[in-house]
Amino acid sequence: MIDHLSLPSDPGCYLFKDGNGTVIYVGKAKHLKKRVGSYFSHTLKDPKTEAMVSAAVSLDFIVTKKEVEALILENSLIKRLQPKYNIDLKDSGRYAYIHLTDEAYPRIHYVRERSDGGEYFGPFVSAKDRDLILHVLKKTFRIRSCKKLPKRPCLRYHIGTCLAPCTGDISETDYAEQTARVREILKGNSAALIQHMKAEMASASQAQNFEKALELRDQIESVQKLSERQAVERLKETDEDIINYQIRKETVYLMLFSVYKGVLAEKQEFIFSYHPHAIEEFMVQYYGENEPPSELILPEAPDDAIPEYLSVQKGKKVRITVPRRGDKKDLLEIVSRNIETTFFGGEEKVNFLQRRLRLPEPPQVIECIDISHYAGSAMVGSLVQFRYGMPDKRNYRRFRIRSVEGIDDVAAIREVVHRRYSRIAKENGEFPDLVIIDGGKGQLHAAGDALKDLNISIPLISVAKREEEIFVPHFPHPLPIKKNEKVSLFIQEIRDEAHRFAVTYNRTLMKKRIRHDEV
Repeated sequence: MIDHLSLPSDPGCYLFKDGNGTVIYVGKAKHLKKRVGSYFSHTLKDPKTEAMVSAAVSLDFIVTKKEVEALILENSLIKRLQPKYNIDLKDSGRYAYIHLTDEAYPRIHYVRERSDGGEYFGPFVSAKDRDLILHVLKKTFRIRSCKKLPKRPCLRYHIGTCLAPCTGDISETDYAEQTARVREILKGNSAALIQHMKAEMASASQAQNFEKALELRDQIESVQKLSERQAVERLKETDEDIINYQIRKETVYLMLFSVYKGVLAEKQEFIFSYHPHAIEEFMVQYYGENEPPSELILPEAPDDAIPEYLSVQKGKKVRITVPRRGDKKDLLEIVSRNIETTFFGGEEKVNFLQRRLRLPEPPQVIECIDISHYAGSAMVGSLVQFRYGMPDKRNYRRFRIRSVEGIDDVAAIREVVHRRYSRIAKENGEFPDLVIIDGGKGQLHAAGDALKDLNISIPLISVAKREEEIFVPHFPHPLPIKKNEKVSLFIQEIRDEAHRFAVTYNRTLMKKRIRHDEV
């Protein structure tokens, strides 16, 4: 079950995935927790949404700084991933740009795609904003918008909103001055225009022409938006990787965003042990297997040898940037926020789990064991680990059941528990703070007996699928926890991940067996 209650309240994008990890739907939200939660409310939904929710097994998300960034990121992800349940607009193009042509008398208009020639500004998420901006620029600076210069002036000339170069009354030089002003405003240097419009708005207000004043106010707001720089989709010809990280308890939590031709293409997460040169070691290993980007954005400068190493790997110079302000700094902050929500967003769940189960300490490391088989064949066990409330896939384990014949989940649980924790004891490894068993009282007793034989004491619970009942040792009845409570949803999330991992391994073994039998 998808635990939407632990999502952050930030704006961002959410990605529903099926059992194979394939993204089936991408959406954007001003408030991630509320938006995703609406899918699991009891309100009536259309059949397509019902089908999507039923097919969704897991959820990923990316937080952004503003809702407008989430909109552009959503567009990028949909175009790259082409999810099954998103609307397929084959001719939709990208969000619109304002285009200033490179003719002798440039024209201004909007386009969906960037092609050769002229200058492009945008993209603009809101058609209303774009149209208002075009209206203000054409009216104020009277730049032409016609595709071809007509032989005689059009209506725009007669109402005073076009310089009408078709009349020959304005020189290329004078027209170029107006075009230069438009260009500066589209680049974000809009202070002069805003000052002029504010004066006009004040005059209209003094003349009690409030409708005109309100129109000017909306136009000023739209022009001001021209100075906003989208922190996710950036109009650059270079590829970028943005890396940020946090160090907690001798562990590095690192996230890497890959931006290709201005589009966020991939988000990757890494966890590894900290030592003084761990970050440089990561970059050496990662870019030893992956081509470095043209630019690498980092929170601090790496060892002096890293830029040369990356340039050698790429075959040309790689620029390393450590921004202190501006849009690149904003990108680092977005990555940092995603680290917080991805790696440490589970702390609240862990603390709540401690209180509801009355555990002596917060269960920072949780392991869950599940059994899977196909009519008694290819019986396997899976173990998944959650660390600080989030999956730690480095410590997932798979087991081929050796001592059990036929269908006996209880005996299989006993075998997996014995093998897992006897090995940890032998290697002086780290025991988990809580073990969850997929099953009822029989599986719970089997796991408890295996731990008792090893003289190991670990808090232990089991969760039965049908009613999601939670059992603890030495207590005949399930705990009084409803299946839609936050703590139960968290336990179900862990159990479902163990089940997915077990089923995947079982299917792999079955395919191997079928191929072997065919030979």
